[in-house]
Amino acid sequence: MGEVRANILLKNLEDIALFKAGIIPENKIRQLEVDALVDTGSVRILLPQDAVDKLGLEIREKITVPLANDQKVLLPRTGAFSLTVCEREMPTDALVGPPLCETLIGQLVLENLDLVINPLRRTLTPHPDSPYVPHLKMK
Repeated sequence: MGEVRANILLKNLEDIALFKAGIIPENKIRQLEVDALVDTGSVRILLPQDAVDKLGLEIREKITVPLANDQKVLLPRTGAFSLTVCEREMPTDALVGPPLCETLIGQLVLENLDLVINPLRRTLTPHPDSPYVPHLKMK
């Protein structure tokens, strides 16, 4: 299977709350559209430090992350933000990588938004059994 990429829209949730409260105008919501690699071997989302800075996301803590080569690294974790992909939106957090590193979308996004990879077309799409809203298993 070749590389699968997706455009994602990221928005600062604190800014969205300030807009809804009438404190800031909608055009002041910090947001960023990025091209991301869909990485089925990753569990979480990885954002480059420069994207985190542009969005104004708070660093909440550092967590130990095992890599594919069994090395363990300590990475910062952001506060919550909004992620939209394939016209489906979810609040989430992310791990933070070095500036200009590749943005990764892991399994949590795919499962929460009920998205599937089409390996022939190398695309990410909503699950065909639930084209309009995510269908989640609760067992």
